[in-house]
Amino acid sequence: MNRRVETIADAMLLVADARPMIDPFQRAVTYLRVSVTDRCDLRCTYCMAESMSFLPKKDLLTLEELNRLCSAFIAKGVRKLRLTGGEPLVRKNIMHLVRALGKQIGTGLDELTLTTNGSQLARFADELYDCGVRRINVSLDTLDPNKFRQITRWGDFHKVMEGIDAAHQAGLQIKLNAVALKDFNDVEIPDMIRFAHGRGMDLTVIETMPMGEIEEDRTDRYLPLSKLRVDLEQQFTLSEIGYRTGGPARYVTIKETGGRLGFITPMTHNFCESCNRVRLTCTGTLYMCLGQNDDADLRTIMRTTDDDGRLYAAIDEAISRKPQGHDFIIDRTNNRPVVTRHMSVTGG
Repeated sequence: MNRRVETIADAMLLVADARPMIDPFQRAVTYLRVSVTDRCDLRCTYCMAESMSFLPKKDLLTLEELNRLCSAFIAKGVRKLRLTGGEPLVRKNIMHLVRALGKQIGTGLDELTLTTNGSQLARFADELYDCGVRRINVSLDTLDPNKFRQITRWGDFHKVMEGIDAAHQAGLQIKLNAVALKDFNDVEIPDMIRFAHGRGMDLTVIETMPMGEIEEDRTDRYLPLSKLRVDLEQQFTLSEIGYRTGGPARYVTIKETGGRLGFITPMTHNFCESCNRVRLTCTGTLYMCLGQNDDADLRTIMRTTDDDGRLYAAIDEAISRKPQGHDFIIDRTNNRPVVTRHMSVTGG
């Protein structure tokens, strides 16, 4: 074949491979969540076992490999990218990756965000902003320092508060994420709403999800957000709004505070019908659904070829298997996790 024809054919194949990702249910995949490490400096009781066995470092993608994979997804239509963990800011030299990805904002990527427990924010807030990050989520389940240490097993509440202050000073917009836990922080949620809204932060409450074996029975802590909402309406006026950030949260405004409250309800109100997300682990495994075990190994492909066309093809094949929804359930007869991997492996 004429070399010019081969080149044109190769170019056409590349264009085809870089096409947007549409799953079998005609949902466009535009949001990638990337776990850059399974390690964390906390051990939240609903998330991890106290004695965790973390992955050997050789199994983790290098920062350069993570950048290549993320760039492939951006080329294929990802517009929002969230770095998660574990705790992403404990990954050595993580800001090299943040800076590299930040350079793609405005040239394909619309937004680069981060979910963190806040423990390292005092160190990194200014640099995150300098790299193009404008919005972050901070996981915080209580405003009581003693209860914070209890739920995280060894966390320092005041260090997280210092991190939040540093993020504010750096100009980062902050949303607090709180997992709603029966008989632990349920009575605190009103105070957390007032705290967040008083400092210009949104708050999102999340139902606990059955992922990974932990020491406690999740049914003891499971709080349906439908019940929490009824309780909140005894003292607040909640109004539905169409505000979205690209994730699964459904938002209301609270008249008394003027702020936004989000609900993430994987158990009581399945949000899968509009799912635009896939998750990439720190080992290069792509999960098309948080609550399913079907996956795709992208690390092997990446380490055996420099051909991005093959990588694009593997991503397309994986997206063709994206399910309609998850199968999360928590009750006394189904008290084992639906998926055995911990949230820290898949990315929060």
